Amino acid sequence: MDIKNAQIAVDNWIKDHGVRYFNELTNLAQLTEEVGEVARIIARRYGEQSEKESDKNKDLGEELADVVFVVLCLANQTGIDLQSAFDKKMDLKTNRDHDRHHNNEKLK
Repeated sequence: MDIKNAQIAVDNWIKDHGVRYFNELTNLAQLTEEVGEVARIIARRYGEQSEKESDKNKDLGEELADVVFVVLCLANQTGIDLQSAFDKKMDLKTNRDHDRHHNNEKLK
């Protein structure tokens, strides 16, 4: 599914199941919470913190999907065509950063 269709799917879900979008500030708070859950898993599973027994069954993919869902909600409710914005960003990064990372000694 591309981003445009994902935005449509989220909007349809909100209409069918969610009553309405939470306001933008509430969704920003939710996004922060979801990113925190991703950070917790990564810090404990891939970082130096020990993983608590209660965190071992957490699904990183599911938590990342929660982040994407809230981002799509924010894009929908603020009138952003996220597919267009993403495509534009990829073009910018491709042109601007074409050789940048290849010449970064820290990445070798």
